[in-house]
Amino acid sequence: MTYNINDELIEKIHDSSNLVDIVSRYVQLKKTGSNYVGLCPFHSEKTPSFTVSESKQLFHCFGCGEGGDLITFIMKMEGLSFVEAVKHLADLQGIPLDDNNIDYKLKLEKDILYSINKEAAKFYYYNLNNSKGPLSYLKNRNIDREIINQFGLGYAPDSWDSIKKYLKQKGYKEEDIEKAGLVGRRKDNTGYYDKFRNRIMFPIIDIKGRIIGFGGRVLDNSMPKYLNSKDTLVFSKGYNLYGLNFIKRYSKDRRLILVEGYMDVISLFKSGINYAVASLGTAFTHDQAKLLKRYKREVYICYDSDKAGINATIKALNILRKEGVEPKVIVLPIGQDPDDFIRQNGFNEFNKLIENALNHIDYKILLNKQRYNLNNPEDKIKFTKEVSKILRNLTSQVEKEVYIDKISEETGISKEAIEREVIGKNSKINTTFYKDKYINGRNRYNKNKIMPIKTVLEPAHLTAEKTLIRLMIKNREYYSIIKGHLVEEDFLNYEHNTLANIIFNEYEDNPDLTELTPKLIIDKLGKMEDIDHDLINEIIDMSVEFLPDDKNKLIEDLIERIKYSKLKIKRKEILKEIQQIESKKEKNEGDVKKFRLLCLELTKLDKKLKSHI
Repeated sequence: MTYNINDELIEKIHDSSNLVDIVSRYVQLKKTGSNYVGLCPFHSEKTPSFTVSESKQLFHCFGCGEGGDLITFIMKMEGLSFVEAVKHLADLQGIPLDDNNIDYKLKLEKDILYSINKEAAKFYYYNLNNSKGPLSYLKNRNIDREIINQFGLGYAPDSWDSIKKYLKQKGYKEEDIEKAGLVGRRKDNTGYYDKFRNRIMFPIIDIKGRIIGFGGRVLDNSMPKYLNSKDTLVFSKGYNLYGLNFIKRYSKDRRLILVEGYMDVISLFKSGINYAVASLGTAFTHDQAKLLKRYKREVYICYDSDKAGINATIKALNILRKEGVEPKVIVLPIGQDPDDFIRQNGFNEFNKLIENALNHIDYKILLNKQRYNLNNPEDKIKFTKEVSKILRNLTSQVEKEVYIDKISEETGISKEAIEREVIGKNSKINTTFYKDKYINGRNRYNKNKIMPIKTVLEPAHLTAEKTLIRLMIKNREYYSIIKGHLVEEDFLNYEHNTLANIIFNEYEDNPDLTELTPKLIIDKLGKMEDIDHDLINEIIDMSVEFLPDDKNKLIEDLIERIKYSKLKIKRKEILKEIQQIESKKEKNEGDVKKFRLLCLELTKLDKKLKSHI
């Protein structure tokens, strides 16, 4: 549905609203002089730096820099678009939108469902507070009265028609109660029966505070364990998340945890983790991922540690990443869910799990470690093959190299073997891009180079040099980016270094040159006998069409690869010098001094290497 958002409507909203009143719904404000101050809802702080000007109708945080007017505040607080925020404020102030665009019949039907749900929640809440069995069940789950009140928990009696009778007495039609999903029609069409019976009831509340549906949990081991409202005019499982209404009200944390169940959300909330939400009885969806993305928080997944939970975690990871969110996984001990863990171990231990959460690659590697015994040769091979498939999908060469190093250290398999497995015979990537017959014994350097002749460059480093050379030949803009980070001497392979010198000189000497032609390069090389012309031709003929669309990101990764590789080469040199000193039976004062300096330099290098990961 579209709405006629114009200056007149926005002016009406501003005229009828007071920013202080609106903000006070979310932030506890205190008047200081002519302004109001409070703790910023957009970042964590202990000293109030969030200021609201009633005269100017503007807000500003001196801590994080957020600021704006009434509409901006609602957009940020509720994660709404501009149009949605305007509609939200118009509804709040009772300002009608464009009459031509309002479906009054549909609005009336929705309002009836909201009203039915509200009355049903009251009924369930009253029944819970007068039912010893359900109260005892919740008490055993460590759920007290305060939590019952905050979440509006209730109890559906073990009856076939209690909610139907109650709502009919309130004046609602059976057909509308059925539309709300609270009753179902009998197969013989003789009447209706209650859908929720003998269950703890969890009202599902949207970000505007409206009850849109319910979840019901059994008190025993009968199935289904959870029953959720069917999709209605006001409720869609795939578009909503349980507990999202509490995030803005209670949580100033920059994190958000996705869990599977209602009890997980409640247990975490009770223990001080007030930023958890749960999907609603269905698999996590792309629409729910988009909903989480609005909040611009760090997203964590904390599902059960059983097989079903692991599969659900993998699916949620993939969905979130497709929507541009890079989540981390909180790994629970085997056989536990978040509710179990937080009740048994408490807030501090759960926080440790958050701090040790894994990214998507580390999590998938961990799952494979749990599947295979790395002390068994056959399992070690299977493990390496599976992990190689995972690493094959990484776009960052630096990231790929780091993980190859890590797997090599853990398995004892050479980096070269793992790298060949990562590339794979059937990889869609142009395999000639990665092949490099110049690895073994073909790395030569200009005479003025400091690098030792015996150093063997790794395939990823050679690939990075080769690709950067090809991109600079292709386009002066790429050259301009690359020269801001690398110089000719950074290209260590002899042929690559020779080409880099030609490229740098030609672009600097000819400001109007936009690219270098193959003929120009071949002419510059002339008949140099020590140049491998096959490699030169391979670089010139290399297609850049198969490279990612975001070539600037690719260039950044390749530059990092070269810097990282150079640091590693330097580290090997220092280690070699340290070993030479250590191997001496007698060490003089100069050796001791040099040894200390080398150790200091090694420490600095390790810090630099870590910063490149």
